[in-house]
Amino acid sequence: MTTADAPALSYSSAPGRWVLLITVAGSGIASLDATVVNIALPTIGRDFHTGIAALQWVMNGYTLTLAAFLLLGGSLGDRFGRRKVYLTGIVWFAVASAACGFAPGVVFLIVTRVLQGVGAALLTPGSLAILEASFRPADRARAIGAWSGLSGVAVAAGPLVGGYLITAASWRWIFFINVPIAAAVVALGLRHVPESRDPNVTGAIDYAGALAAVVFLTGITFAFIEAPTLGWSSPAVLAMTAAGVVGLAAFLVREQTAAAPMLPLSIFRDRQFAATNAVTFLVYAALTGATFLLPVTLQVVWGYTPLASGLALLPLTIIMLALSARSGQLATRIGPRLQMSVGPLVVGAGLAMLTMVTSGSSYVVYVLPAVVVFGLGLAITVAPLTATAMSSAPAQHSGIASAVNNDVARFGGLLAVAVLPALAGITGTVYLHPDALAAGFRTAVLISGVTCAAGGLLAAFTITNPARAPRPAGAPAPEECLHCGLDAPPLTTTLSHTADTE
Repeated sequence: MTTADAPALSYSSAPGRWVLLITVAGSGIASLDATVVNIALPTIGRDFHTGIAALQWVMNGYTLTLAAFLLLGGSLGDRFGRRKVYLTGIVWFAVASAACGFAPGVVFLIVTRVLQGVGAALLTPGSLAILEASFRPADRARAIGAWSGLSGVAVAAGPLVGGYLITAASWRWIFFINVPIAAAVVALGLRHVPESRDPNVTGAIDYAGALAAVVFLTGITFAFIEAPTLGWSSPAVLAMTAAGVVGLAAFLVREQTAAAPMLPLSIFRDRQFAATNAVTFLVYAALTGATFLLPVTLQVVWGYTPLASGLALLPLTIIMLALSARSGQLATRIGPRLQMSVGPLVVGAGLAMLTMVTSGSSYVVYVLPAVVVFGLGLAITVAPLTATAMSSAPAQHSGIASAVNNDVARFGGLLAVAVLPALAGITGTVYLHPDALAAGFRTAVLISGVTCAAGGLLAAFTITNPARAPRPAGAPAPEECLHCGLDAPPLTTTLSHTADTE
C-alpha cells in the first residue's frame, strides 16, 4: 500500500488512537533508554570496575549508530514500507536491549549498545512518518501534537522508572523492561498500523553514505575518548583519527556525487538553515555534556540514590512541556531571532549555576535553581530553533530538514560526551573520587555554559526574521491560531531527542 492509498484515519476514531498509541510506545522506549542510562552509569562503573572512558562508550555507542543511520532509516521506511521498517526496528531494539541486560562485562555492553542504536535508527523516523501517512490532513497536526505530548510524558517518566528499577532491582532492568513493551508494540502494530510507502522514491539507497558516516563518527569518537588515556601519539589513536578524517571526506564526496544522497548537501547553502543547525549543535553539545556528568556527580559526591539523581532534571522536562508550545507561538508572532539569541544565553547561565552543585547536598538550594534557569532557557530556544531549521530549507526537503536538525543535535551530544570529561580533567577512575570529580564537574559546566552562550551570540549575528506576509482579510491573527511550532530534537539526556527530532 502506498502513501496515496493508505487509510486516512480520523484522530477521534479507534483505529487512529491505536496508531497513535503504538507509535508513542515504540519511540518511547528509545527515548527512555537515552534518559535512564545516564542514571545507571555510576552503578555500571562500580559493577564492572571500569573507568570513565568505558562509561563514555556506553553512552556514545548508542548515539553513534543512531546518528549515523537515522537518515538511512527514514529512507528505508519510505522505500520498503514504514510499518515494516518501524516494527523491524522495534524487534532489533528489543533483542539488543535484552543482550545489554545480560552483559557479562563492559565491552559486551558497549557492543550491544551500538546494536541498540541501529534499532533506534530504524524505528525513530518511522514513528512520525507513520502518523503523517496514516492520518487525514485535517487531523495530522493534532495527532503529531498528541504524539509530542505523550512522548514528553514518557521521557519525564524515564528518570522515575529507571531510578526505581536500579534501586529496587538492578541496572540491568532498565534494558529488560524494553522487551515486553516491544513485544506488545509489534503485536498491536501488525494488527492496527496500516502500511505505507512513498511511491515516488527512485534511485539506489545510500548505504555507502551511511557506512562513511559510521567510519567518521567512530574514528573521531574513539580519538577523543581514548586519547586522554593512550595519548594522542599512540598508534591506535592516530589510526582512528585518520580513519575519521577519511570517513568524513568520503561522506562529503559521496553525498555530493550520489544520485539519491542520504543527506543532500545543497540544503546547507541556505545561510539561515546552516546557522540554525550550528546553533543546535552548540546548544545540545553544551546540554548533553553537562547532564551526562550531573547524575554521576550527585551520586558520587553527595550520595544521591539513582532515583534521586534521576529526578534531578525532572523540573526541566516539566518546564519544557508547559512552555514550549507558547514559545513556538511567540516566535510565530515576533520571529525567531530574539528567542534564539536570548534563550541560549539563559541556558548557559543555568549551566554555569550548576557549579553550586558541589557546594552542598541540598537539592532545593544547590541544584533546583540552576535546573529551573536552564529549563526556562531551553523553553525559550527549542521551538523557534527547530521550526526555523524546517522552514528555512526548501519545501521539497522539509522532511530531511527535520531529520538533519535531529541528527545535528545528537552529533553535538556525541562529541560533548567524548570531549568534555577530558577537558575537565575527569579521566580514568577520577569519577570515583568525590573531591576530584567535584573539581572537574565545576570546570565542565563552566565550559558547557560558555559553549551554549556562544550559540546565542552566533544566532544574534546570523539568524534573520522572515518577512511578514500580508494577512488575508478575515484570517485569524497568528496569536489566535492553535499552532505549536515544536518539533524539537530530542535531548539525549533526561529530556529526549523532542521530537525526535527520538
